[in-house]
Amino acid sequence: MSLSTRAFAGFVLIASALVLGTALLSQYWGGLAPCELCLLQRWPWAAAIVVSLVLVLVGERARLDWVALVLGLVFATSVVFAFYHVGVEQHWFAGPIACTAAPGGATTLEQMKQQILGTAPVLCDRPAWTLFGVSLAGWNLLASLIMTGCCVGALLHARGAWRHARAGNRVPRGAA
Repeated sequence: MSLSTRAFAGFVLIASALVLGTALLSQYWGGLAPCELCLLQRWPWAAAIVVSLVLVLVGERARLDWVALVLGLVFATSVVFAFYHVGVEQHWFAGPIACTAAPGGATTLEQMKQQILGTAPVLCDRPAWTLFGVSLAGWNLLASLIMTGCCVGALLHARGAWRHARAGNRVPRGAA
């Protein structure tokens, strides 16, 4: 069975729109204000939507192996962002100063004022919501890993189909 570039791009478009749409719904309908790292994690999903939408429109002109590689890099970036955010929430890594709770230590009123004013209203190291003990950053990490795996699978599928077709001197559909 051959996987077409347009079908793969359509899958990525739907999956990415669902993930980014869920994040936006949780913010605007659910009232969960995003932190600085949450906003950063949305960019790869938006990029995947743009890339896959263009690919759905141009159809089979793009080779599946290159499409899978580009989208795989986008989702691998998303994995890195999400892993960093989970690490900040778990206190494995130091988070950005602007959105991480300071350990205290203010001894004067002026120091306390500076500490409060220097802290973002939504802290990156404190999950606003969890499901089964997993924060939204954790769920984003899982979704990003799944999409990266799908891209790797599509890339391997396309490379295998390409080699098979070259042996038979014909170019597979969606690979040229």
